[in-house]
Amino acid sequence: MKNIVIFASGSGSNAEKIIQHLQGSLLAQVSSIYCNNPEAGVIERAKRLNIPCRVFSREEYKNGIVLSEIQALHTDWIVLAGFLWLIPSSFVQAYPQRIVNLHPALLPKFGGKGMYGHFVHEAVIEAGEKESGITIHFVNEKYDEGAIIHQSSFSIDPGDSPEDVARKGQVLEHRDFPAVIEKLIEQSN
Repeated sequence: MKNIVIFASGSGSNAEKIIQHLQGSLLAQVSSIYCNNPEAGVIERAKRLNIPCRVFSREEYKNGIVLSEIQALHTDWIVLAGFLWLIPSSFVQAYPQRIVNLHPALLPKFGGKGMYGHFVHEAVIEAGEKESGITIHFVNEKYDEGAIIHQSSFSIDPGDSPEDVARKGQVLEHRDFPAVIEKLIEQSN
């Protein structure tokens, strides 16, 4: 049984979908959620789902405490589900090709520092794109530049707002992210 630790900063809807998808699985389980935002909705979701949730500071993240803790949990995979901080190279070295992120656009477009959530969707609309989607990728030391694992797209209709784009993308996130994670783990065994 592989242990997954989810890192999240926001509401946690993707974390919840992953946890639900893997319930009863003999392949993998989410053993813990790590959150850098004490106000995040993911904390309440974790309580409701009986998943331990650890809120941590930037100092604990940078000085190696968080990495030591997740290693002590016998973590096999790290999944970023709406986690907004850059992953330190110490994590990437400890978990090569074992840290997975979801980006709410079709990379390499609309990626990089500061490109998350509504900022991405606003940029997509502003650029006049005819489609957008999601990208699931491995994490390296730079924002949104790791190897792409999976992409799904949808059409942007005339008059779509950034909120419309976000809603369409979230449907793909909830459908694809848990299944892609499960497949990755299966293929790595």
